[in-house]
Amino acid sequence: MPRLAAAALAGTAVEFYDFFVYGTAAALVLGPLFFPTFSPMAGTLAAFGTFAVGFLARPLGSVLFGHFGDRRGRRPVLIASLLLTGASTVAVGCVPAYGSIGTAAPVLLLVLRFLQGLGLGGEWGGAVLLTMEHAPPDRRALWASFPQMGPALGFVLANGTVLGLSATLSDAQFAAWGWRIPFWAAGLLAAVGLWLRGSVAESPHFLEIDDHARLPVAEVVRVHWRLVLLTAGGLAVGYAVFYAVTTWSLAYATERLGVSRPVMLTCVMATVLVQGALTPLAALLGDRCGRRALCLTGCTAVALWMFPMVALLATGKPLLMFLGFLGAMLAFLTMFSVTAVYLPELYEPRVRCTGAAVGYNLGGVLGGALTPIAATTLAGHGSRIPWGVGAYLTALALLSLGCFALLPETGPAPVRNTEPAPG
Repeated sequence: MPRLAAAALAGTAVEFYDFFVYGTAAALVLGPLFFPTFSPMAGTLAAFGTFAVGFLARPLGSVLFGHFGDRRGRRPVLIASLLLTGASTVAVGCVPAYGSIGTAAPVLLLVLRFLQGLGLGGEWGGAVLLTMEHAPPDRRALWASFPQMGPALGFVLANGTVLGLSATLSDAQFAAWGWRIPFWAAGLLAAVGLWLRGSVAESPHFLEIDDHARLPVAEVVRVHWRLVLLTAGGLAVGYAVFYAVTTWSLAYATERLGVSRPVMLTCVMATVLVQGALTPLAALLGDRCGRRALCLTGCTAVALWMFPMVALLATGKPLLMFLGFLGAMLAFLTMFSVTAVYLPELYEPRVRCTGAAVGYNLGGVLGGALTPIAATTLAGHGSRIPWGVGAYLTALALLSLGCFALLPETGPAPVRNTEPAPG
């Protein structure tokens, strides 16, 4: 289990590094470089629009890779998704800016971002199922939480690289060529991830399936559509909180509050480090108290903390901003620490890779794709404190709370082989 969990964590970290380094670049430099004819705010919105394309591609990736994960095995999905995401990320670092090739530059950016999202949409399902389906029943949430630490590690790697470049390069150098280095580094990281995953064994649950679904996505839509919609709605607020803290706040604080880029990157990285380190501890609670209970607790905490968070962010003071972010990310990890075990347990093994991944990535569309755009728009009007952003996140938290309230509990208990009866 430790070796398998390490391989899942490493690969997920690499894939999310690729995904997050784009978000950081979108917040800091892509607007002026690829949309120079726009106003500063419109350029940021356009850059966040290309960022959102990756989320729109993720459900398609979960359908594509989920099909092969349910019919051919979880292991091949891990290799193919990592190759696609790594290659498209390296290519982003090679795209000339608008000044060199005109409108072809943002078009290429959109295409490569779409491919990034396609690969990441397939990554999550394969990684969490391999760890979750190998794990003993009484520690399933704990072992499945290791891939959930991958996003935190990938984020720290991405932003640490950008922070190091920001500290050693001038703004002009960073805008001219320095921002490309983190994208090129993705090639080396992907090679390491492929090496670690080369010896991973296939899931025992998959090997026990006698009757594979002929078209998994059709079966998921026909039989499990309610689970897909409820899990997507439940996870939406987690994505929204994460990207409000890690992407939108970065652009807001540097552009509107005048906070330096290194200070903001340090605040956000410190928050995500704490979140990643505490994820296994929260997952242990999921093994003892149940998965749904932690999801309900996390949604409630988000609803109570969003207004204090935006008020602390508006101060522009590093310690207060860090405290605001920390409260938000603790609420986030409470629910997302058990997501990797909760979603798969809701589905029977023959369609588990597709069903869990589609619900997970649709939640990303609802929460992650729209939040930076909506928050930037809402923060552009009104008082000095972006109360509109707090209201938006609170409303999403209440929506997610309602969705989780309609879902059944799955643990601590053996994996269910059929969808629980509604109600």
